[in-house]
Amino acid sequence: MRKALLSLLVLSIVYPPAQAQNTAPPVTPAAPADFSAPAANAVAATVDGQPILEMAVYRALRPVPADKRGEARAEILNFLIENVLIDNYLKAQNVAADKKDIDMRIEEMRNQLKRQNQDLERVLKDMMLPMDELVLHISGELRWERFVAAQATEPKLRELFAQNPDMFDGSMVHARHILLVPAAGDARASEESKNQLLAIKKQIEDDVARGLAKLPPGADTLTREKERAKLTDVAFADQARQKSACPSKEQGGDLGFFPRSGTMVEPFAKVAFALKPYEVSGVVTTRFGNHLILALERRPGAKEVKFEDAKDDVKDIFAGRLREGLIADLRPKSKIVITPK
Repeated sequence: MRKALLSLLVLSIVYPPAQAQNTAPPVTPAAPADFSAPAANAVAATVDGQPILEMAVYRALRPVPADKRGEARAEILNFLIENVLIDNYLKAQNVAADKKDIDMRIEEMRNQLKRQNQDLERVLKDMMLPMDELVLHISGELRWERFVAAQATEPKLRELFAQNPDMFDGSMVHARHILLVPAAGDARASEESKNQLLAIKKQIEDDVARGLAKLPPGADTLTREKERAKLTDVAFADQARQKSACPSKEQGGDLGFFPRSGTMVEPFAKVAFALKPYEVSGVVTTRFGNHLILALERRPGAKEVKFEDAKDDVKDIFAGRLREGLIADLRPKSKIVITPK
């Protein structure tokens, strides 16, 4: 799908499956019976005084099932906040979006919709999206593309490819996790959540040790290792169901298989791929909170990939890591105020 059409579709966000990458702190769900359009000037959050309108959140929530809106709202708002952080940074760096490029992007969008027997103005009306807001979004997208193009030099891309073969060869890891979400900006709460996770890890280790003690004294190494893996999985899943703040708690923290890049945020993926099967990590901090990770299985890549064949993927991953790094740097320096809902 062309980027022009993506520019439009990204403003009608589809609620993604819960993963460590996109898990947001739990919030109180909006009452489904009262899900009506907000006032035009209602503010959902401010970023350094710049408002994010409630209407932007409402638009994205419209296709979300009523019982999922509480979770989705936090994720959507986080997405919008990050967009403002990035765009403000790019403006401060004098990264411009040319009017002719904006007009060309809109015309591409219009033509693609026309080929599908749709009209841009009608689609925007159905989405409750004013044209001037679409222009602002496209401007931000163009600024980002220009910034990435300047940063993603051939040597940097080749270095990323050479140092991270498991990002491109199809390698996958199956893992569980436990997420605790301290209050934003509260260093004490963050430290307490880390200590709580360490206590959870100790509890898992104690449960496993008690289980292993029940084996016959003469049990061989293979038997003991199989039992250790089973006990670790059960104990970790039980703790996730009781204490994790991630919706995956319903599955004992099970995240399924995921690749080295593109699904989980980098700190999480890096640790998950470094673990041995049935090894529990130390505390891993991401912008979503603090985690424990249990690796279950690694599926090695089967592809032999050349840089030239993977260059587009390398650039996408480079851009994703660049964005993550910028957000991690910008967010603590910014004043973000979320309006109580």
